[in-house]
Amino acid sequence: MTEENPDLIQASAKSPSIAWTDERLVSECLKGNEQAWAALVGKYKNLIFSIPLKYGATREDAADVFQTVCLELYSALPELRKAGALRSWLMTITAHKAFHWKRKHRRRSDREIPGSDQDDLPNSAVVPRDLMEELEREQMVRDAVASLPARCSEMIRLLFFEQPPIPYLELSKRLGLAEGSIGFIRGRCLRRLQKRMKEMGFR
Repeated sequence: MTEENPDLIQASAKSPSIAWTDERLVSECLKGNEQAWAALVGKYKNLIFSIPLKYGATREDAADVFQTVCLELYSALPELRKAGALRSWLMTITAHKAFHWKRKHRRRSDREIPGSDQDDLPNSAVVPRDLMEELEREQMVRDAVASLPARCSEMIRLLFFEQPPIPYLELSKRLGLAEGSIGFIRGRCLRRLQKRMKEMGFR
């Protein structure tokens, strides 16, 4: 077993990561740390992107919503020094943007299709509670995966978040592991993930 380089460990601890807390990332962003901004966006990009998709947006429109939300987040950073509510803020802002996208899209469709109406859309941009709970659970899973050791985090991401799923042979090549060891390591990583999710209060 080789010794790990203390300098590399120290550098890694100082480099912004999606595993950092929101408070730490926001604090570094306010100091002008561009790596922290990239890590903050990386931490929540899947959450932000997933919301307009749930509202029926195309991937292109979802990308537009994503860019708009990122711009608003950047502008709001000075108000988010106490960043404990950052996740809820992002979910609410993004859901509102997605809601308005859907209304605008529906109005355009109504003009193109005579006799259609918008009765199935609510009259306000209030985010449904069940949607907020679903988004919260999904993000907790992402955070739990990100908090795992690097190899476990990458393995779970490749096995369960990639579409279509990656075969074990391809996975072994990407991770530099023997194909026969994938099943064992997969089980160990899933147990770690389960333990971490329990610690985070996932139900």
